[in-house]
Amino acid sequence: MDTKNPVPSFPELVRIADCLLEESGEDEDALVRRMEVLPGPVRCELLVSDLLNAWQVFYYFFRFIPDELVKERLELEPASSLVNGVAIDEIELLTRVFRVNHSQPEIIVTDGKDPLKTFSGASAMADSSSYFESTL
Repeated sequence: MDTKNPVPSFPELVRIADCLLEESGEDEDALVRRMEVLPGPVRCELLVSDLLNAWQVFYYFFRFIPDELVKERLELEPASSLVNGVAIDEIELLTRVFRVNHSQPEIIVTDGKDPLKTFSGASAMADSSSYFESTL
């Protein structure tokens, strides 16, 4: 990686992602530990790239295993989809969307058209669950 430009080139990012995934295998916690020691610009690029899936990014931020349907939805989406957001579940007439905005996780509660409430940070998933409980 060029020391003058801390953002890696795509081939360098591919190499880094391959090493991360090979070393951690199916162990989400091992992947998180390896990602935490990456330089910030490298980690930020990986979190919204096609080199990870949305599930890996979700677990990185929240350290939480959701129900199987949510996990499967996230596994099928590349992390690059998180720039716009990925619908992860529906409760009653509301939808929860997981998004990464400026390298920070967000959970957006929407009525299908308009965002009603946005939660950010490591507690966003838990905060959105509390919001559902108090709203419904």
